[in-house]
Order: sequence, then structure tokens, then C-alpha cells
Amino acid sequence: MYSSRSCPYCHAAKRLLAARGVAFEEIDVDFHPERRAEMIARAGGRHTVPQIFAGDRHLGGCDELYALDRGGALDALLEGASP
Repeated sequence: MYSSRSCPYCHAAKRLLAARGVAFEEIDVDFHPERRAEMIARAGGRHTVPQIFAGDRHLGGCDELYALDRGGALDALLEGASP
């Protein structure tokens, strides 16, 4: 997950993943601004944080993550995906 320490949506996404017991790698673009271009490329041009991935699959941002969870698809997508 690409994130920013001051982003409330990033904190919400991290809370959901933690509640699901999902280990994840966090790339804070505030501490690593050079990684922002990587995030934008991987996320198909999206430049806001968070941008969340399950392995190489782009899940989207916080809203998409919560929608996947509400729809029951999040667990299946995260199963077996490595950070």
C-alpha cells in the first residue's frame, strides 16, 4: 500500500487490513517521494493515496477497499497475495 502519514483514508485502509489480519507493506510517499512516480505508474495514473495492491493486482483506494469488503470479495482477493 502506498500511503501518506497525514492521510485519514490511509489510516482507515490500514485499520481495515489490520482488522482482517492482513500483513502488508506500506510505502509512505512522504518519506519516499521518489516512489510516488512508481505508485502512479502501477495505479494506472491515479495519484492520490492510498493506492492498495494485492500482489501485483491493483485494488484501488480506500473506498474501493471498503466496497470489496462489504461485497465479500476482499478476503478472496487477499488470500495468498504476498505484500
